Amino acid sequence: MIRTALLCSVSALALCATSATFAAERARPTTHFNGTVHRVISALPGAVTLYDQNSDDSGVAIISTNFFDFDSFDSYGADDFTVPAGHKWKIKQVEVAGYYSSESGHNGPAASESVYFYRDDHGLPGELVAHCDQIEGKDDQGSFAIKIPSSCKVTLKGGKRYWISVFANMDISCCGQWNWSTRNGKYDKPAAWESPNDLAFCTTWERMTTCIGDNGEGPDFMFTLKGTDVVQ
Repeated sequence: MIRTALLCSVSALALCATSATFAAERARPTTHFNGTVHRVISALPGAVTLYDQNSDDSGVAIISTNFFDFDSFDSYGADDFTVPAGHKWKIKQVEVAGYYSSESGHNGPAASESVYFYRDDHGLPGELVAHCDQIEGKDDQGSFAIKIPSSCKVTLKGGKRYWISVFANMDISCCGQWNWSTRNGKYDKPAAWESPNDLAFCTTWERMTTCIGDNGEGPDFMFTLKGTDVVQ
């Protein structure tokens, strides 16, 4: 039985509020947020679009935030993609659609963003292959263009499925939470989600809708990968 006790009904452009609050400036985050979002696009010299599912906005975003001031609320989303056989991708930029929200009205900005890449493990994120932490990307009201620094090399082999997790790093007390926009369509495996300290039931990676129920979110997250494609 899927537990959905924390989930509430939501209306357009309204935050799903819960009665559980721990302090006036530290209201418990909610998993779903309704609203429309625009895609941020940032040109990167020498890079091409390798993969793109940054479209078909469902109107519902899901929390994916690392809280500096309240670790028990940390929650992360992830989605999969496949590098074609005979190719090798060097990821130089990640673009994601999303937006900020909070019960107190503090809507961003994030201090930074982090991007993690995992190998596939039977349809869920598995072994971590690269992690790029605390990058200050281009922030357009919660839609990010995150340039991968040279100190964090991300080279992915062809013929394999990988998973990407993007999350914002921020204080809930000043800036609320960041929500990753979902899309109506699905490519390959459905998105995954986890809350290591049990904000909403999945302490390890699991299918997103299994963790938090179905409240109108799409099966996938919105993101674009840019970089160089080496044909082998």
